[in-house]
Amino acid sequence: MRVVMFGYQTWGHRTLQALLDADHEVTLVVTHEKNDHAYEKIWDDSVAGLAETNGVPVAIRSRPDDEELLAVLKEADPDVIVATNWRTWIPPRVFNLPRLGTLNIHDSLLPAYAGFSPLIWALINGEKNVGVTAHMMTDVLDAGDIVLQRSVPVGPRDTATDLFHRTLALFGPITVDGLALIGSGHTAWTSQDRSRASFFHKRSVEDSLIDWTWAPEEIERLVRAQSDPYPNAYTFRNGERIRIISADLSQGIYGGTPGRVFIREGDGVVIVAGADARHGRNRGLLVRRIRTDDGRELPAVEYFTTMGGYLSRQP
Repeated sequence: MRVVMFGYQTWGHRTLQALLDADHEVTLVVTHEKNDHAYEKIWDDSVAGLAETNGVPVAIRSRPDDEELLAVLKEADPDVIVATNWRTWIPPRVFNLPRLGTLNIHDSLLPAYAGFSPLIWALINGEKNVGVTAHMMTDVLDAGDIVLQRSVPVGPRDTATDLFHRTLALFGPITVDGLALIGSGHTAWTSQDRSRASFFHKRSVEDSLIDWTWAPEEIERLVRAQSDPYPNAYTFRNGERIRIISADLSQGIYGGTPGRVFIREGDGVVIVAGADARHGRNRGLLVRRIRTDDGRELPAVEYFTTMGGYLSRQP
């Protein structure tokens, strides 16, 4: 089929490679310029570079709503558009342009976790599975009928980085298989149950700031969700920002005030956590490794040389 692809970063790069390998005729690639946002400087394989290497014309846009691009799209004459990790709204006159419509590839099990950073939000929230959905684009973001959906389990020690690599491997196959279904004339897609829909905003560095009133289980998942190369979960101690690189739940039950640097346990240091910590029914967060603002990474037992004091949300 003749395909136009809208895509960005490593997700778009992997999808474009799959289209090229499957011998689809990619007539145009539309992508974004590189961005300095913390979450867009990682997983940033160049879609434009791959397209140019393979002789595919490239258009750079932040929003695909100008008359010049519409004319270029019409000239490209796609049977179908594929969109992968496109960061802004695609208007109906664009996604309805191809005779077979537009297939969007989204890294969540829709209808849950529409929007941005779905793997990170899903891990924070303790989901047991994550995955990728191929769906037909409509004028409601990430709400179109599902063509294909594939999932992978979330292990008890998985990080967002682990889940990124596991779900990234699904992008090429689900795109190629989805296009095969569309090309076969199949149209009996699965409607999304909108009562189960959720939409999440783009994450920023502030979203990695630890709230010690969260349950310790939630904070431990936040640490895993903000694994390298993502901006790490962080907190403040005596005016210094420290990043929590590795943590677990404590073995013991600890009561008191959230954020208290309490006691050594094994190879870590326990921080009191949970809005109800005063009742003394919670485990604490066992911090194992930290990183300081100057880039030093060290065991928590070497950083917290004395117990006492509090970790907080302010310097």
